[in-house]
Amino acid sequence: MDNAIDKAFRAVPRQNFLPEAVVDSVGLDRPLPIGFGQTNSQPTTVAMMLDWLAVEPGQTILDVGSGSGWTTALLAHLTGQAGKVIAVEIVPELVEFGRQNCQRLGIGNVSFYQAGKQYGWPPAGPYDRILVSAASQAVPPELIDQLKPGGRLVIPVQSSILVIDKDTRGNLEQYEHPGFSFVPLV
Repeated sequence: MDNAIDKAFRAVPRQNFLPEAVVDSVGLDRPLPIGFGQTNSQPTTVAMMLDWLAVEPGQTILDVGSGSGWTTALLAHLTGQAGKVIAVEIVPELVEFGRQNCQRLGIGNVSFYQAGKQYGWPPAGPYDRILVSAASQAVPPELIDQLKPGGRLVIPVQSSILVIDKDTRGNLEQYEHPGFSFVPLV
């Protein structure tokens, strides 16, 4: 795993993004419930997804299904102050929970938005990287449209995690990592 990801995990402890009721379980390498049928993802899976995403300092990142804000904060650390992370979440209470968690830790290069009917957040795009933390039945074309040429999308689709690269001409190349389980993307 990338050393920058190790540093991000140390700088952004998971316990700061968990409800009080499950904070004692922070050391378990498994998803933990954050309410509203959603989870804070398993740390090992998050680390793999961040590794596949290959975030560079200064990039603009879209975090779809931001939940408690943990992945948002990790992405903010990886992209640095020159970068920007746009977090989108469907559950209004989790939008506020994630926003408060990041504000409490002084993470300033993030913005949280309530997801609408369209996947992603087109007004702030296109994005260098897009991370999706919930499983889709297929890759939403809207997310491909919001990805910059030269960008990368990491998304769970059914029981696999797909890594999709868009080249400078808009052509796509896809890699599949099977054997994962996520809450559904709604």
